[in-house]
Amino acid sequence: MAEGLVVEKLHAWFGEAHVLNGIDLVVVPRAVTAIIGPSGCGKSTFVRCLNRMHEVVPGARVSGAVWLDGADVYAQDPVEVRRRVGMVFQRPTPFPTMSILDNTVAGLRLAGVRRRERLREAAERALRQAALWDEVKDRLGRPGTSLSGGQQQRLCIARALAVDPAVLLLDEPCSALDPIGTAKIEELVHELKSALTIVIVTHNMQQAARVSDWTGFFLLGHLIEFDATRQLFRTPRDPRTEAYITGRFG
Repeated sequence: MAEGLVVEKLHAWFGEAHVLNGIDLVVVPRAVTAIIGPSGCGKSTFVRCLNRMHEVVPGARVSGAVWLDGADVYAQDPVEVRRRVGMVFQRPTPFPTMSILDNTVAGLRLAGVRRRERLREAAERALRQAALWDEVKDRLGRPGTSLSGGQQQRLCIARALAVDPAVLLLDEPCSALDPIGTAKIEELVHELKSALTIVIVTHNMQQAARVSDWTGFFLLGHLIEFDATRQLFRTPRDPRTEAYITGRFG
């Protein structure tokens, strides 16, 4: 089994609706993989299957396998899976009653870490990784919701990073942000990929071209094409991929 994240014959359902149809994909370690495709094609469902978030929806189910470093994530404790495969959602989700510091280390506290020195060190490390430390270091006790939208999203990234994941999933992380916030997130993604495997869902093909090394095009629950980003955008093999990236449908 290859190192990193490997998806084999992945199917997913919401009740009777079959939303993913036999996805096979090897996610390249320490690189950025973009998932593109029209609305409703299964992009978000796919990434939610990677850390077992799909199954928390009533009536949802999965078949197939997702392997992380040779171990099937569906045979492991889902809490541990979500520590190793962190996720950041479309809209910033800081915990409203928690400070910036407590938001950052919430996952560590859930894992049983109690020493204040260790929590403080982990918070600083994660906030630095998320390019947020210099902006918040003098107001760590203020609510996470006091930050701007872009800062809140980087706080959520810091919260995911604090537990030292192997993989970071980003589901439309810039869709609610202005161009300045978007640029900061894209810069951050570029910096983090040397240490992490990153999968980003985006409706923005220009963003996919800017930030990713590899791209998968999804359509109606199928993975139509997967290739190096430059290759896929310049010379797609499948006419459906070409039709989508040239704007003939979307």
